[in-house]
Order: sequence, then structure tokens, then C-alpha cells
Amino acid sequence: MSFDIPYPIAAAPQVVFFDRRELNTILQLYGRMVAAGEWRDYAIDGTKDRAVFSVFRHTSEKPAYRIEKRPDLARRQGAWAILGQGGAVLRRGHELEQVLKLFDARRFRIVE
Repeated sequence: MSFDIPYPIAAAPQVVFFDRRELNTILQLYGRMVAAGEWRDYAIDGTKDRAVFSVFRHTSEKPAYRIEKRPDLARRQGAWAILGQGGAVLRRGHELEQVLKLFDARRFRIVE
């Protein structure tokens, strides 16, 4: 028995997303920051050119930080970037762990 398809089946659109290791690393950071009272909520989005992990201090606000994975920039600037609330790139690099060190540096502040 053969099945003739009257029209071509469109392939599912390719979506960039985090792999298990990357997502685990990001969620570990998120858990630490929630425990410290810095962050409250998050959102994950995958599009055809980037994967975004958005972090919120309050659920009704714009994201305080966005952790982006853009494979098309992997050879040049690095696939990973952290963007601030205004959209400015705070850190960019080739390795996720190195880029996420931005948040470790913010934990230890000198208070006078």
C-alpha cells in the first residue's frame, strides 16, 4: 500500500535552544541568585537565530538580564552574551562559564 501526499510537507523550522549542560549551568546560577534574593522569575525563549534566558527581579517588569546564545556569532565575538535591562551588552564570550562570572563579581561589593 502506498500513500501519495498531495502536497509537500514543510520541515519544522529550526530553533536554537540550550543543550542540557548549558541549561543546567544557567539554572544553577539562577537558583543561587534566587536564594540570595536577587532574582525572582525567569523566561526561556528559542528563536531561529538565538536562545534567550531572561531574568526578572519582579515578575511584572522588563527582564533585568538576558543570557543569549547566538551560534552565528560563535567564531567572531562568541556565541554567549549577557545583556542588561536597556539592551546593552555587559559581557560577551565563547564559553558560557566565563560569561556567567559577571554575576559572581557582583556578589562581593565593598560597602562603606
